[in-house]
Amino acid sequence: MPVTIPRFAAPIATLSLALACAVTPAAHASTVTSTCSQADLPLPDPACTPGALNPDVTQATIGSTICVSGWTATIRPSTSYTNALKRQGIVDYGYRDTSMSDYEEDHFLPLELGGAPKDPKNLWPEPHSGDENAYGKDSVENAVKKAVCAGQASLSDAQDAMLTDWTTAESVLGIG
Repeated sequence: MPVTIPRFAAPIATLSLALACAVTPAAHASTVTSTCSQADLPLPDPACTPGALNPDVTQATIGSTICVSGWTATIRPSTSYTNALKRQGIVDYGYRDTSMSDYEEDHFLPLELGGAPKDPKNLWPEPHSGDENAYGKDSVENAVKKAVCAGQASLSDAQDAMLTDWTTAESVLGIG
């Protein structure tokens, strides 16, 4: 049976309880109506995926966190965790294409810019299809992180730009 992980306002402290208790039979998963909108694509529905910060990443700590090569690998959640969220997110967002391989369970606020690694409010199934997709966002994330680490943009400004609209973040920050 797949585990249903709520995308809405469940505090991290209660997430383990939700993981342990919220089980939905597979037969019912296809009958669930979408609870998140696709209207904002390529951005996630802000009511479902508003983004969440990693409190360990601040302007004062970037030299020992995001600006250290390989640091995000130390906090990246396992694929078993993210695949459970992706499976539920595909249902929540009402995607007609339900192939897991057609989506990236994306950190809306990227790990490399201080996004919360495991908070469901920061993870969503971002499509690989379309002009502005998961692959394009990855290159923006890298450029913005490089600017933050080079002192060309503050962490806070970079986070705001990414959460507002990643497709315009580079131009908003004056780096692209």
